[in-house]
Amino acid sequence: MSHTHDGDATDSDSERATTSRSSRRLAFVAVINLVGFVVELAGGLLFGSVALISDAIHMLFDVLAYAMAFAASYTAERFDGGEEWSYGLHRLEPVAAFLNGVLLLPMVGYILWESYQRFLEPVAINPELTLIIATGGLLVNVGSVYVLQGDEMSLNERGAFYHLLGDAGGSVAVIVSTVAVAVFDLPVADPAAAVLIGMLVLVSAGNVLRESTSILLERSPVSPEELRAELTTLDGVDQIEDLHVWQVCSQLTVATVQLTDTGTTLEEQRAIRSRVHDHLAEQGIDHATVELVIHGDPNGTTRHAH
Repeated sequence: MSHTHDGDATDSDSERATTSRSSRRLAFVAVINLVGFVVELAGGLLFGSVALISDAIHMLFDVLAYAMAFAASYTAERFDGGEEWSYGLHRLEPVAAFLNGVLLLPMVGYILWESYQRFLEPVAINPELTLIIATGGLLVNVGSVYVLQGDEMSLNERGAFYHLLGDAGGSVAVIVSTVAVAVFDLPVADPAAAVLIGMLVLVSAGNVLRESTSILLERSPVSPEELRAELTTLDGVDQIEDLHVWQVCSQLTVATVQLTDTGTTLEEQRAIRSRVHDHLAEQGIDHATVELVIHGDPNGTTRHAH
């Protein structure tokens, strides 16, 4: 039975560089959104806009989310762990993302409750100053999106990206509702905008929870059936006996493959393993273990109880 691992020092250096970039981006986004939260909250309290307060609370939870994501990314970047921690602390990434998604849910409840109260008892707002602050909040969101977009984003960066898109939509809703209040004298537009922001937050929470749960429960990021069929078409591969693909975090996909082959020499077997590794790498798999086993040999095939 042959057993090889894919990966070298260059791959590790690349992963560390990617994680470091992710940490810096998340830290920067957290800081500028903290400033935006303080300004929006002060403006909402001073000028009576529940939509602005809702957007500020949204931004506060985003700051907490970015801080948690930064802490997870920073820790994973600097913690090796040795043999006792096979993949370091990269698993912190989906855990932090899951907690971020959970934190969004009570925020939705708060926004909807405050909006309901304002529907019952409309409150006059200062449209001019509210509009200025909401526009500033939108600029913060757009600047943060610009920082995160570009290279392939990690799960935490995608979570932050979803948050920011929701924030940007919320800022636009505040701007539109404030104009409606100022031009058409529609005080109900302010809590209506807050409800819209709550729905955007709920969508963000769903996206983050779905992606993080998939990683934590080790759902395969690729179709095992399709991958199995593709591998059997490679020259020298006879049959796939066992195949598992999962993610440690959004930046690290792992696979184990057991197969029977038609190779008759050590050189042919090495070539077969190389072809299998190359194909797995093309499918986005970063670390693969490939075993060549003898068909029907109970000592050469690992059996699993599922």
